[in-house]
Amino acid sequence: MLYYAGRTETLGEVHHGTTVTDFLQQERERGITICSAAVCFDWKNHRINLLDTPGHIDFTMEVEQSLGAVDGTVIILDGSAGVEAQTVTVWGQANRHRLPRLVFVNKMDKKNADFEACVSELRTKLGAVPVPLQMPIRHDGKLIGLIDVLSMSQIFWDHKSNGRTYEISPIKDDATLERVRQRLEELIDLLSGMDDGLAQAIIDSDSMENIKLNIILDALRACTAKQLVVPVLLGSSYKNVGVQLLMDGILNFLPAANERNQIYDYFGKEFVGKVFKVMHDKQRGPISLIRAFRGTLKKNSKFITAAGNTETVQRIYEPLADEYREIDSFSAGNIGLCAGPKTTVTGDLVIANASALKSALKRIHKDNTGQPGAIQEDDSLFLTQKLGLQTTIPDAVYFCSIEPPSASQQTQLDKALGEIQREDPSLRVRFDEATGQTVLGGMGQLHLEIIKSRILSEYRIDADLGPLQIAYKEALVEPSYGERTAEKEIAGSKQYVQMAMTISPSDDPNEEQIVLDNSGEAQENLKLVRPRQMAFFRKGAVAALQRGPKLGGQLANCTVKLHALTIGKGTADTFIMAAAAQCIGNILAQAKCRLLEPDMFLEIVTPIEYVTPILADLSRRRAIIEEVIAKGTDSKVIKVNAPLAELADYSTTLRTISSGTATVSMEPNGHSPLNDAEETLALQRSLGL
Repeated sequence: MLYYAGRTETLGEVHHGTTVTDFLQQERERGITICSAAVCFDWKNHRINLLDTPGHIDFTMEVEQSLGAVDGTVIILDGSAGVEAQTVTVWGQANRHRLPRLVFVNKMDKKNADFEACVSELRTKLGAVPVPLQMPIRHDGKLIGLIDVLSMSQIFWDHKSNGRTYEISPIKDDATLERVRQRLEELIDLLSGMDDGLAQAIIDSDSMENIKLNIILDALRACTAKQLVVPVLLGSSYKNVGVQLLMDGILNFLPAANERNQIYDYFGKEFVGKVFKVMHDKQRGPISLIRAFRGTLKKNSKFITAAGNTETVQRIYEPLADEYREIDSFSAGNIGLCAGPKTTVTGDLVIANASALKSALKRIHKDNTGQPGAIQEDDSLFLTQKLGLQTTIPDAVYFCSIEPPSASQQTQLDKALGEIQREDPSLRVRFDEATGQTVLGGMGQLHLEIIKSRILSEYRIDADLGPLQIAYKEALVEPSYGERTAEKEIAGSKQYVQMAMTISPSDDPNEEQIVLDNSGEAQENLKLVRPRQMAFFRKGAVAALQRGPKLGGQLANCTVKLHALTIGKGTADTFIMAAAAQCIGNILAQAKCRLLEPDMFLEIVTPIEYVTPILADLSRRRAIIEEVIAKGTDSKVIKVNAPLAELADYSTTLRTISSGTATVSMEPNGHSPLNDAEETLALQRSLGL
């Protein structure tokens, strides 16, 4: 896209490590995307801002961050593999963000590529309504061009010009022309049931044959924006076929910046944007990638975050991956790389000034209540949840210790981890007081390997990672009651907190973790507690629930019911927080808990002759076979749910069993309880016994 738009002079290749957006050393070595990268280019008098995101499940957080900053998505399919496990994950993420999308079926130059099968899988596996707008033209099994259904023409690319030029001509073969005409009629028939304008045009002309192309395009754009249909295009980026038509499709079918995000109209013409990524540059320091939704941000100006922090934008750069070209400003719909902000984090809503924030809050309050009046606390919550689109950080599935090569480099390592964690919120960093070690939590083995590699290559610290451990969770078997009285004199001031609570297992993972006893006696006591004190109690309680009694795993699906809380006059907020954590810790130490192990969903594609040995191996790994379905004439797809603890080096084992012909993709699939024998083994394995 950058090459055809004139932003680059050479055509980069993943195979050669010369792509623009995969600029990290680790990305070029492995041929995969690890960090999302932003680029912008002009195409046919429009500006396109593109975010290239990873496809590997270990880096799904990068996708989640980016989806909150875009107006539409292009989902890439492998023409020979169709809808894969990770495609389903990304599709679900796009659904949560209510994003219109196009599908580009890539790698159509492969011999076993099947465009119709991909379209069918979009319908069956994703529940989408695919609208194929193109058809492949093959000769001797090779992709030589494509047919555009809307214009009923055929298109061939000139490979000598690296695909820069292409020729459009009428379809000469009568049988092919009839097939294309039939597909166009099916498309118009489908859209007319969804779009009133197209339906009226058909009624007025009393025929589908004389409908003008612009009316069909308008209907297709409107239905795509409402997420009723998904236009499907095809091509081969490696062979330079179909890319320009995909760029045209982005302009024709995905919404422009002013056609979405009307919720930001609360801010009028004042600047409002969202920080969707933070990265660190050696020369420029931390850089916040900000998507502007309204207004314009200029260099040397200031903005505030929804939390109230004031930041100064010293410089603004235009996005082109790791290249930096300074610009004076960027406006609504665009992305800017801003140097200067020190405290911004992913998900932060940034606003021009305090008065703009106050005006927006008043409008929100009026819309919510129908009455002008004082700003409510819930309005700030509305801002962070509805406008800030706070990203949900997935649970870690692996953790390991990390140590510097010498004690003198501990401070450097802590700084490096702090910077990487600000870039990548899915990396968990904590200090384990019991062992005195720094512990990392990650989304997978590859995730933690990349972190170690980055610390060595970017920060010159040869850190040592301990053995990978499974990130077990813990769950209460039955309710457990406890109370605690904490008294202490600190600097001549008496500190006093008395509390009683019950921790109970919960069936609903979305249930509030901390609830108040609503009995009359409890309410009489709890109404004396100030909101600020209650906030610190909640903070201490939530922190304590992150560490269970068996292996220090997070407590899953539990609720703390507070019966009584008495706080002495002059008691410090931090003392309340510590007392809450200690009380919960004491209750959990006496409670009956069970370990929960993380499960993984696997999708294995294998030739038919290897299905039996693969299933036999999976049965030894406590796997549950969910489905075995045919894929083409000589392959099978095996869908499996298996414990992560049994999948160490599974991809290597699979390659050995199948002589390198089978492939596997896996993603987290919740947690399940262990029985007594398995729990004993897990404890022994984790504790090194």
